[in-house]
Amino acid sequence: MLLPCACSHEEVPTYDTAQTGLDIWVGNPAGVVYESTTYNYSYAYEEGAVTFYAQISGVPTAHDRTFRIEPFGGDSALMANTVRTEDYVIPAGQIGGTYQVYFNTQRLNSPDLFTKTDGTIHFRVVPTDAFALGSENHQQFTVVLKNYLAKPDNWDNANYPRVPLSKFFGTYSRVKYQFMIEHLGLIDFEINYNIQTSYDEERNMVSAVYAVYLQQVMQRALAEYNATHDTPLTDELGNPVLF
Repeated sequence: MLLPCACSHEEVPTYDTAQTGLDIWVGNPAGVVYESTTYNYSYAYEEGAVTFYAQISGVPTAHDRTFRIEPFGGDSALMANTVRTEDYVIPAGQIGGTYQVYFNTQRLNSPDLFTKTDGTIHFRVVPTDAFALGSENHQQFTVVLKNYLAKPDNWDNANYPRVPLSKFFGTYSRVKYQFMIEHLGLIDFEINYNIQTSYDEERNMVSAVYAVYLQQVMQRALAEYNATHDTPLTDELGNPVLF
């Protein structure tokens, strides 16, 4: 676990935040650092997020402190419009927290971007009077970018007791599948007449009864989308998405 440095009160008063290092990383909140994490634009029709963690190397203060991160290197020049960061806050009395950087599929310069070759983008802390760069290996993180989604093998055909996804969700399109993943949180799942539970997480399988419910979830999501956008949701061929 990442811990604040052992400094006496005299050495680093709580009101003195000068040169406080800020560590950032992707991995887990316990301090395990991954070399990179992956974001797949195909898993969200509009905006999705990557989680990262931040922690100061000094002591907490009695007031909130704000920091920012910035994209750089890799394919960042291609993605200026699709990345969204925030003014992130380390609350008073805290040494860190869990944060997110956002990616918007609809703002890609081209729908073909990262469909054949993975991209990369790096993020680093913007140094300020409150925060300096963190410790070695915690000064930046990398996101690998993908944008491809294969049609599930069981969309149109499935052997009993499995059921084709098309029975409940209609004709396949990449946009439709993206929209389903965004709202259901399920990828490459199966529908099976024989399972008794609504969702068998271990086998990524849902019952036929639960599939009816999922269909209704998607119908409501589509109605909400169409009611809040100037044009109805259409697929990559220009056809209206239907459930």
